[in-house]
Amino acid sequence: MMMMRLLLLLMMMMMIMIMIMMMIMMMMLMIMMVVVVMMMMMMMMMMMMMMMMMMMIMMMMVMMMMMMMMMMMMMMMMVMMMMMMMMLLLLLLLLLLLLMMMMMMMMMMMMMIMMMMMMMMIMMVVVVVMMMMMMMMMMMMMMMLMLMLLLLLLLLMMMMLNVNVKMY
Repeated sequence: MMMMRLLLLLMMMMMIMIMIMMMIMMMMLMIMMVVVVMMMMMMMMMMMMMMMMMMMIMMMMVMMMMMMMMMMMMMMMMVMMMMMMMMLLLLLLLLLLLLMMMMMMMMMMMMMIMMMMMMMMIMMVVVVVMMMMMMMMMMMMMMMLMLMLLLLLLLLMMMMLNVNVKMY
């Protein structure tokens, strides 16, 4: 009799423990889900940014081409007429400056894109790891559920066997 009671108590304790564990796991899962979603969002944003930057770089390329053309034209003109030399020289200088600036900007953008790529890689890894963890946790929870069911079954069996077991 005493043994039966002890066993019952033990089983109850186990069940409560399992419940608590499951609750904690659920919480963890929720948090992980949120984090993963956030990461995904961030990655999307980064992708967008990178696209924009690429576009900008393309535009700049075109602009630079145009400028080069203009410079060529100016050179030709200079060869044609020497009197407007000074003015043309100034213009040329200006164009050169602009070109330099564009180059710099493009470099910067390229750098930014590289950085973003790196960040995305890291984030991808993190997300994958998180997913794995989540899967593991799910498995654990399933196991716990099984355990609980088993315990319940045992309890029922005991009750059946010994109907007059009182729960004190």
